[in-house]
Amino acid sequence: MKKIYSTTIINTGGREGEVFSPDKSFSYQVTSPGPHQENKTNPEQLFAAAYSSCFNSALELVMANKKITSKSTVKATVSLFSDEQSGFQVGVVLSVKIDDVDRETAEELVKAAHEVCPYSKATRGNISVELEVE
Repeated sequence: MKKIYSTTIINTGGREGEVFSPDKSFSYQVTSPGPHQENKTNPEQLFAAAYSSCFNSALELVMANKKITSKSTVKATVSLFSDEQSGFQVGVVLSVKIDDVDRETAEELVKAAHEVCPYSKATRGNISVELEVE
């Protein structure tokens, strides 16, 4: 496999710390999920941002290959679950809206994007990922 990109993010302090790139172009204070804390995020929000962006790019690629130029929006809802046997688990719901496309076509496009998206490939069989078409 040919590597096309690599990045590094460093964490100090776990869920009550900081995440940052070595050049500090990416820097966030992190906290545990719960009540909103000004200027802080959490790992679940970061994962939702990354997965929704990646999935929408995969969807745009699938649509471009089919000559569809509609605008798409992907909302990722990431949930943290308590699991008595293994501690904690993450689950994702991807809600997708594609303008000016009928529901059947949208469902086909979303299913195809789920096969292409690197995040979908990485999570397949590891966590629950639910696809919804709005």
